[in-house]
Amino acid sequence: MNNAAVLHLLWICITHGSSGHKSEFNMQIERYLTRLDFRATPKPDVATLHDLHRAHMQAVPFENLDIHLGRKIVLDENLLFRKIVERRRGGICYELNGLFARLLTDIGFNVSMVAAEVFKDDGTTGPLFDHMALLVEIDNERYLADVGFGDSFIGPLRLSDAGDQTQDRRIYRIQQDANMFTVMAESGVNNNVMKPSFRFSTQPRQLSDFDEMCTYHQTSVHSHFTRKEICSRATLSGRITLSGTQLIETANGSRSVVELASIDERRQALIQHFGISL
Repeated sequence: MNNAAVLHLLWICITHGSSGHKSEFNMQIERYLTRLDFRATPKPDVATLHDLHRAHMQAVPFENLDIHLGRKIVLDENLLFRKIVERRRGGICYELNGLFARLLTDIGFNVSMVAAEVFKDDGTTGPLFDHMALLVEIDNERYLADVGFGDSFIGPLRLSDAGDQTQDRRIYRIQQDANMFTVMAESGVNNNVMKPSFRFSTQPRQLSDFDEMCTYHQTSVHSHFTRKEICSRATLSGRITLSGTQLIETANGSRSVVELASIDERRQALIQHFGISL
């Protein structure tokens, strides 16, 4: 029996133990799954990973609102749980993928955090640790999971598959060059053009390894996170995004933009579309 199976068996024993009392450990899993509106019994398998990934992208927004409110982001699992699960907020990549890694690990998945360099419009990349993604190993196959990159793949990508991986009208590819992997995605403007999103190595990292870049993105005038407020999540038919004063919605390939003329309209949009009350 592999480690994932052992951990899953332990999870079942905790859930259905003879004492009738559920541990705090299991209650945290249940509360997280409720936050995702995930109703199935989680198992450390490929189907569950796909379903959890999609549910996370649709339920928990990618957002940087705390940065513009002057609230410090601290990469501590307990604080992230309170923010994302208890307060029903979203976060940036370090928060979303950091906590998602903990959920997957607790369910029984073999998970590693990896550091990534994000590509800029001019083709250069930012520094290492500019982004966090996850590698999940299932039955000797590795999958790239990422619930913290905004408008990106809705389900995990298979690392060994160098061909097209199509998800919701969009094509992704993973290219390997020496020890680095690059995620390619169809351009949102021209779906015939593939552009690099980010590249990463498979070296496992710890949550604390991302502290320095997390601080940078909260404080530097050169960080795109300090320039404009963003709140975005996937929907059943596309994506909805609050970017500055614009509410942008894509559905089945069509796009609409609504200008929000006041702070009150923006607050109402956050409540209505993202369940966020500041």
